[in-house]
Amino acid sequence: MKDQWPTLLVAALAGTFGVLLLHVTGLLAAAIRADDVTGESDTVALMLGFVATVFVVIAVYVSAIVTSNTVATVVAGRTRTIALLRLIGSSARAQRAQIAKEGLVVGIAGAAIGVLAGTGAAFGVEQFAVANRMLPPTEYDYLNPAVVLPAIAVVLTTWLASWVGSRRVLRVRPIEAISNSNAQDREELGRRRGRNVTAIVLVAIGIGLLVTGVVVGLTDPMGVLIGLAGGILSFTGVVLGADVVMPPVLRLVGRLFGRSPAARLAAENAVRNPERSSRMTIGLVIGVTLVTTFSVTMESYRAMLLAAQEAQPEVYAGIDDMLNATIAVFTVLIGFSALIAAIGMVNTLSLSVMQRTRELGLLRALGFDRGQLRRMIVVESAALTVAATLTGLVLGFGYGWAGAQALLGGAQGDPVFVMPGVPWVMVGVLIVAAGVLTLVASIAPARRAMRVSPVVALAVD
Repeated sequence: MKDQWPTLLVAALAGTFGVLLLHVTGLLAAAIRADDVTGESDTVALMLGFVATVFVVIAVYVSAIVTSNTVATVVAGRTRTIALLRLIGSSARAQRAQIAKEGLVVGIAGAAIGVLAGTGAAFGVEQFAVANRMLPPTEYDYLNPAVVLPAIAVVLTTWLASWVGSRRVLRVRPIEAISNSNAQDREELGRRRGRNVTAIVLVAIGIGLLVTGVVVGLTDPMGVLIGLAGGILSFTGVVLGADVVMPPVLRLVGRLFGRSPAARLAAENAVRNPERSSRMTIGLVIGVTLVTTFSVTMESYRAMLLAAQEAQPEVYAGIDDMLNATIAVFTVLIGFSALIAAIGMVNTLSLSVMQRTRELGLLRALGFDRGQLRRMIVVESAALTVAATLTGLVLGFGYGWAGAQALLGGAQGDPVFVMPGVPWVMVGVLIVAAGVLTLVASIAPARRAMRVSPVVALAVD
């Protein structure tokens, strides 16, 4: 159970975000109702509730994928123990049920932490906003029964994600308790034809719907709904086939870090186990893709407004301010999902290093010093982060432009080509964030690797 703390952290973050967002939405709705002008309309409150629901769903979706990947890594580390239990009579289903039960307990604990932390954070936000006259005092009741919904969602998704992530238990054989158990190699993963074929079909159908949405959007803005369905399907295909998609990107990125022994080993570590590498990177790919998609769409909209209203700069100035505020708010909301994904990568890398004690000890015995081990872990972390960030940027740019074209291509009456906007500020922020994430993700694993004694590690069974 002690190796489930990364899952608890992800569940607590998702719960905190959901509860905080619902409380803040309730506070804004209370302020709107108290206003003489907006209080008569239910439209703004309805839109606030809709936006809150969308972002809670996004956060829960990302946390479910991160949780599933984290649990899969935990199971990989328990392979020898699970095999030993199988050897003495326990069934694979019983072991899987045990891990799912742990997921349920962790989900309940994470949801409880989320309710308390989210409510406390919302109260702090209200006090700050009222003190700075950003919001009027309201009679909002923090005993809002609606906060139960994200808490229940976190419990259910953590439980189900634990069940999905623990499916590897069914493949553990009792003989692995007395022999060296090796993770699936690239060839074994390549034979998973059903999953790979499904991924290819989803990507193909999704791209077809994206193109259809762009074409329909030239005459009808509702084409964006077709494009949205295409984006979801194609991206689901990318996630499903991540263990095929990510290794080539990782291998290409690994070449950028030189040919020193530490760099070469780090690059090889990132691609020798495609399943583990995809688990560590796909969550971050999702987060970066979400942020980039939204930013590119809004920048494309800004560029269209700028071109259409050059003759009325005073009107555009007001719209530009509104767009800047909207982009800032929504980027923070989507960025929280990216934060959950980034923490998932840090957790998974830490667990991966813990499970490679024997390998690290062997490297020490072969002559690697502590500095070389530290550089190897840092370069491995950097390769994973850069590969995930680049993949997310490419996907997000494509999805963002397709969404903007489908939504705005016929907005002015005549079909127009929407120039894709490049959110340079967001790109810069992502690059800086990637550098910070590399350092954060490598600190604990590097320290753990440097403490490995060759004798102790080689003695590990």
